[in-house]
Amino acid sequence: MTYHVVKDPIKKVAIFGGTHGNELTGVFLVKHWLDHGAEIQRTGLEVKPFITNPRAVKKCTRYIDCDLNRVFDPGNLGKNMSEDLPYEVRRAQEINHLFGPKDSEDSYDVIFDLHNTTSNMGCTLILEDSRNDFLIQMFHYIKTSLAPLPCYIYLIEHPSLKYATTRSIAKYPVGIEVGPQPQGVLRADILDQMRKMIKYALDFIHNFNEGKEFPPCAIEVYKIMEKVDYPRNENGEIAAIIHPNLQDQDWKPLRPEDPVFLTLDGKTVPLGGDCIVYPTFVNEAAYYEKKEAFAKTTILTLKAKSVRSSLH
Repeated sequence: MTYHVVKDPIKKVAIFGGTHGNELTGVFLVKHWLDHGAEIQRTGLEVKPFITNPRAVKKCTRYIDCDLNRVFDPGNLGKNMSEDLPYEVRRAQEINHLFGPKDSEDSYDVIFDLHNTTSNMGCTLILEDSRNDFLIQMFHYIKTSLAPLPCYIYLIEHPSLKYATTRSIAKYPVGIEVGPQPQGVLRADILDQMRKMIKYALDFIHNFNEGKEFPPCAIEVYKIMEKVDYPRNENGEIAAIIHPNLQDQDWKPLRPEDPVFLTLDGKTVPLGGDCIVYPTFVNEAAYYEKKEAFAKTTILTLKAKSVRSSLH
């Protein structure tokens, strides 16, 4: 038998909005669902909408003290609770207590974490584990349901780039990234796309719980290779900006000779290297402080075995 039986049905699901307080689609949807939950309820499933960084949401800023989406590591989660801790580290401990603990039996089954990007990434699903049959099947279902609207899958598995994401406390963490949308702004088209992504994701879980078997499938993913910083001068200040040919061209092939940066005196800086890459998070506003102009990805195919719930 090639069954990959996922032992149990999915019971507990959370939808996080406001992990970054100025990414408003998730904030708006979660606040709506807190008052009008019917849209996200599915029979036999507990679905909990939750605002993860309320202080940052109130101020409409990405974070108060530090990036909440980078502090869910054992070091931060294990620190002694005190007023001296950064707000987001205290908040991470609270969230881990409510929805975790991370890597335990009691943790939530699925967490959807809703994000916006200023980059032209369209509908993007973020995958942290290339060997997770259940999530590959879910992403395949969402992608197929959204068609002809494109849906990109970004695989952030990498030996040296560690992301201690808010959603990583769940057994099945799902990052949802929709753009382009400026920080602090709501766009109806982006809202509609994110809403559909959640609908199809919940439909998939519902179908799985009801005993539907999903046959083996394959998905194309964009796997992170490395992050590229802006060219800088001796003071560490940005010396060149994203080239117009690269702007808004997320997920499009980029060749070694293609220009990626432009200086104020008109010099272009080519990609370099020896292979075609697929850029993403191009000119993301939030990543200037992280010194990331774009990320280079490569295309892979991931295969999943058949999955079904053990109750059927």
